[in-house]
Amino acid sequence: MFVSTFEKQLDAKRRLVVPQEFRALVSGPFDGVVCFPSIEADCIEGGGKALFDRYAGLIEELEFGDPLRSALETSVLGGMARMSFDTAGRITLPESLCDMFGLTDWVVIVGLGDRFQIWQREAFQAHRAAQRELAREGLAKLRADQRAARLAAGAA
Repeated sequence: MFVSTFEKQLDAKRRLVVPQEFRALVSGPFDGVVCFPSIEADCIEGGGKALFDRYAGLIEELEFGDPLRSALETSVLGGMARMSFDTAGRITLPESLCDMFGLTDWVVIVGLGDRFQIWQREAFQAHRAAQRELAREGLAKLRADQRAARLAAGAA
């Protein structure tokens, strides 16, 4: 699993050192990662073969010509870049992805289980604060719903 959060610096050639923990997770026949514009946030999403297979499987479940299938094919497959690690464990991010999300200097790499995201540092700080608040509210609602269910079951 991709876990933790790392701040890394892009060099002048848009190269980024991928955390060793992440590189170990994607080792195999293809020594690198795939990246594409995230569907859920203003960042780059990436991962290894497992992530690619997950999206490919999801797309294959949809009928040919289905608008959602077309949107996923365009967004994920059409936006995907395959990047190999160099000897220093770096990948070179495509200029188009860097421009799309304003990645010029420091970036944040966030592990999300079977995938990771690459964010512009200040954008991630705002996103993290919003996600933390959403998690707090969601967890409080979940606990309240569970208490109400237990009380209802006890009253019956």
